[in-house]
Amino acid sequence: MNGSALIALEGIDGCGKTTQLPAIAEALRRRGADVVETREPTDGAWGRRIREMARSGELVAPEEELRWFVEDRREHVEQVIAPALSAGRVVVCDRYFLSSVAYQGARGLDWEAILTESEARFPLPDLALIFELSPTRALARVRERAGTPEPAFEREPFLERVAAIFAAIERPYVRRIDGGGPAEVVREAALAALPA
Repeated sequence: MNGSALIALEGIDGCGKTTQLPAIAEALRRRGADVVETREPTDGAWGRRIREMARSGELVAPEEELRWFVEDRREHVEQVIAPALSAGRVVVCDRYFLSSVAYQGARGLDWEAILTESEARFPLPDLALIFELSPTRALARVRERAGTPEPAFEREPFLERVAAIFAAIERPYVRRIDGGGPAEVVREAALAALPA
């Protein structure tokens, strides 16, 4: 791979994207890319606030929640993503703005408006891989991985709404990956979708 690129890994909690990120990054490095691995929410002040809320289950108003994610993303783009892209690096991000579209959309906000505003404000991904998996299976994975699901977001009815929005997003940069198979099969599908 020559030049900079922004690759976002998206999907509901437990879909497998975080598991696949290191393999995707390593495959890109073998192709000669200088890779930056990152995630949202970040470890910055806004990201920490979001994670604390998710663990506590004490939700704020959807509009305020979206504002926290947008502020976290704004800092992330300014401090990590934009500098890396300017330096010709490849950024692989575990969640990006499509997660706000789906999750805050599932909280009752206008997901199409969030998508339009995000595309106007932040760098577009060159590729967004959406890992698709049923909420039932995804939550089973969450329980296997970490014990108790985060009460703010990791609930089946909520994740069903999130998954429905992810399924409705149609953009040229989106590729869908079946997350239901063995990890190595999912990995091969993800690697096959990467730009040459």
